[in-house]
Amino acid sequence: MAKKYKGSLTLEWFNKQKAIINLNEDSIKSANDIPAPHINWVNKEDALFYELTKDGVGNSPFWVNRDDIRVKEARPLIFQNGYKAIKNDSDEYEVKIISSEQETNDIENMLIKGDNLLALNTLKKHFDNLPDSEKIKCIYIDPPYNTGKAFTHYDDNLEVSTWLTLMRDRIKVLRELLKNDGILYIQLDEKFIFHLKVMLDDVFGKENYVNFFTVKTSDPSGFKTVNPSPYDSAEYVLMYAKSKSEYNYETLYVPSEHDFGYNKYIKNIEDEYTNWEVVGLNQFIAEEQGFENTRKAKKELGAVVFNTLVSEFAMKNSKSVYQGTAIGNDAGSDMIKLRNDSKEDRDKFIKLIRDNGKTEYAYNGRQVYFYSNKIKNINGVDTPTKQLTNIWSDIPYNGISGEGNVNFTESKKPERLIKRLFDIANVSSGDYVLDSFSGSGTTVAVANKMNAKYIGVEIGDHCDTLILPRLLDVLSNKDLGGITSDVNWQGGGSFKYYHLGESIISIDEETKKGEFNWSLGKQFIQESLLQSYDFVVQDINVFPAQIFQDEENKPTVGKIVGSSNKAVYGLAFLATPQESNLTITNEEVKTIYSTLKKQSDFQSLVIYSNKGIDIAQDTIPEDLAIIKVPHAIFSELER
Repeated sequence: MAKKYKGSLTLEWFNKQKAIINLNEDSIKSANDIPAPHINWVNKEDALFYELTKDGVGNSPFWVNRDDIRVKEARPLIFQNGYKAIKNDSDEYEVKIISSEQETNDIENMLIKGDNLLALNTLKKHFDNLPDSEKIKCIYIDPPYNTGKAFTHYDDNLEVSTWLTLMRDRIKVLRELLKNDGILYIQLDEKFIFHLKVMLDDVFGKENYVNFFTVKTSDPSGFKTVNPSPYDSAEYVLMYAKSKSEYNYETLYVPSEHDFGYNKYIKNIEDEYTNWEVVGLNQFIAEEQGFENTRKAKKELGAVVFNTLVSEFAMKNSKSVYQGTAIGNDAGSDMIKLRNDSKEDRDKFIKLIRDNGKTEYAYNGRQVYFYSNKIKNINGVDTPTKQLTNIWSDIPYNGISGEGNVNFTESKKPERLIKRLFDIANVSSGDYVLDSFSGSGTTVAVANKMNAKYIGVEIGDHCDTLILPRLLDVLSNKDLGGITSDVNWQGGGSFKYYHLGESIISIDEETKKGEFNWSLGKQFIQESLLQSYDFVVQDINVFPAQIFQDEENKPTVGKIVGSSNKAVYGLAFLATPQESNLTITNEEVKTIYSTLKKQSDFQSLVIYSNKGIDIAQDTIPEDLAIIKVPHAIFSELER
């Protein structure tokens, strides 16, 4: 039966009931204080389970225990097709459809249709066994912005709790998929962005918060111009690192208008610096145009024309155009000496070669910054630039309806936005990126064009109607929009398409009794069972050969490593309905227990089995637990 609760959202922190003026050494923390900050909500300690329509809309959500297998299990991935771009005789790409999964072993990109939490559980099972270098470099998600669009409306507190629970359960798994230097981005509007910020501080640690980007999405027009409330002209992107200490931020630059602060021109830059002759840039351009001064030039030519002449000249002569910048007292001692020497030797350029090999100049006490330092190659074009900040108004949302040759009106994102986020996250060719709310497929399309590896997950039918065709157009170079010209994309790539498979549990429609879904295979069920209880499956064989004589009868072993580096071992040992050996003997239990206990990190052991276990209750050690499945699973489902 679904649980029913009443309550409200709260924010908790140390000494919530105290004023800071009253704090002293004895009252800073009490036994009842909690780590700060934490956001609490209705049913926070539970997980959310809901049935889904074919369009991916959740109906009748209710809370279950967070160990409930319905939200923890790793489902199988059912192969549909592989797709690979092959060049034809005309040197153009055609997409080859591959129907055999065995022929796609060299393809790493994946598109998965199914519930993203269950798909993430499956991906976690896969990536848990890989080294850090092979895990996800960057995750971008654009989740439902409010629960009214995702779930049947309840009272406000319950609705918000539904959304927070949905997000928390997914974010926890997403964090585990990231490399140590990996980055998570979540894009939202203003409704829940600040709820999410506190939650991410809790899950990732507030020390791993990196940035908060404001993205201009539209200009007020029509009715909004008259009545601009709500002010929905921006969205926000939260950026967190798996480990901020391992993430290296590199300064990015974006195109800008000409900076008229660069208003000095060295006429003879080819000469020795001691002979450089400097003039005002505007005055120089005015004289070049035959005018006595800048004022007359602007009057005759017009300010727009004159300024265009200045900016064009600065671009062509960027190594000779500069601006002078003050050198503060907090600068290094060598720069302060350069400043002082320059003040004493007026109207001459002074040169300094720093310890790092960089050459600096000063003129009349001010540091010389050449315009060439602002010129960078952006998407193949040399252009003036400025350093990227966390407020972005230069990526237009208008006109993106045709990107990817798909129409997705409500939440489509520009490809240039995703590329910028990848650039900030230092995504390189061959790195893995993931989007578990893939929508129209923008993230995976951009990843393919940037030669990154990718995994996209989407439950709605648009996985077939939008994302699949979009990726096929990217492979065959029929998608000419978005970042195609920016990255000189000309086609190529490959991916595999999967549907999320059945659950490892099966409930008889008539009797309502539960059993394992044996069609999935015993080994898969054993692995998924352990993963459902947070064990990381281990590829180890520590048992004597006389106990498990063949691979089919071998149990599955996993472990959970705690903060003290001690491990709780889990062992799944099942029997199919066709097997005759339905009992684990006392001797087998003792051998299993004693063998694992020899592991250097052993703390305790949990055995999951549907077999009868021939061991007296009073002889079971304190660090051994035996759980009968599927009885334990289904008794949990009936709570």
